[in-house]
Amino acid sequence: MELNIRRLNKSDYKTLVKWWDWWPGWQAPPLTLLPDTGLIVEKNGIGIVAGYIYMTNSKAALFDWVISNPEYRESDRKDAITLLIQATENVLKGQGIKHVFSFVRHKNLLNVHKELEWEIDKIPSHEIIKNL
Repeated sequence: MELNIRRLNKSDYKTLVKWWDWWPGWQAPPLTLLPDTGLIVEKNGIGIVAGYIYMTNSKAALFDWVISNPEYRESDRKDAITLLIQATENVLKGQGIKHVFSFVRHKNLLNVHKELEWEIDKIPSHEIIKNL
C-alpha cells in the first residue's frame, strides 16, 4: 500500500502526544500552542510522521513539531518523512510562501532536510518559550 498524506485534525492530538512522550527529551506541546494547519503521513491507516505549519503575515512560514511514530519501523519510514517535508513545501509554494524555516534536533530528520537542500545553520540555537 502507498503512503498517504492528509491534514491533521484535533482528534490526532492524543496519538501525537503518545509519540512525543515516547521520545526521550521530548515533551508534548499543549494543544493551545499548535496551529490548525498540520499534516500527517499514513500507511494503511497507521500514522508514521506528522508536523505543523505556522502561517505568518509575511511570505514566510514555520514548519515545526515534527514527530514520528516510534513503533513504525518499516523500510519506508524515511520516505514518509521526505513526503511530509515535500508536501509542506508544496502547500506553502501554492500559497505564495517564499521561505520556510524549522527547528530540528534529531539527526535523521536533519539529514533528510539536508538532502532536500535546506540550509542548515552552522551554529545551533536554542528554542525558547514563555507561557503567558
